[in-house]
Amino acid sequence: MARSDSASPLVPEVATVDPRRLERLRRVGYLLDNSIPIPGTRYRLGIDSLIGLVPGLGDIIGGVLSLYIIAQSARLGAPRNLLLRMGWNVAIDTLIGEVPILGDLFDIGYKPNLRNLALLEAYLRRPAELERSTTRLAILLGAGLLLLTLGAIAVAVVFLRFLDGLLKHGLLR
Repeated sequence: MARSDSASPLVPEVATVDPRRLERLRRVGYLLDNSIPIPGTRYRLGIDSLIGLVPGLGDIIGGVLSLYIIAQSARLGAPRNLLLRMGWNVAIDTLIGEVPILGDLFDIGYKPNLRNLALLEAYLRRPAELERSTTRLAILLGAGLLLLTLGAIAVAVVFLRFLDGLLKHGLLR
């Protein structure tokens, strides 16, 4: 089992995790994702969504702020595959958030920091169970990314052949 001192490189037991640290992470997640109600709706947004409105750098800054929860999760002993899953949540939010208007709407609904907190808390309750599901997700994500990459290459090849055909027939100069 894990030692009870905070310097242990082993995974901490739930009882040894300082509840103040978890509460601080919950407050940060709430501030970043859910702290501002949208008047007249049941939706809420956070500082991350507001920062994301700044063209270009806003979503990148929000992504950097989101790394705080991942870094603290690592300090609490979260395994690498869980940290990768948390990083994936932040990457999705940051990349899609860069798309004008659509990304801003996505920011309101996706809430990567609250997702990451839920992952951390689930891990702290049942470490082995979450590790198995996270490993399966990592394999599925890897396979999905491979298929997307192969699909993008196939579309590029077809498009280039199409352009080559237009050039050969003199339809494109």
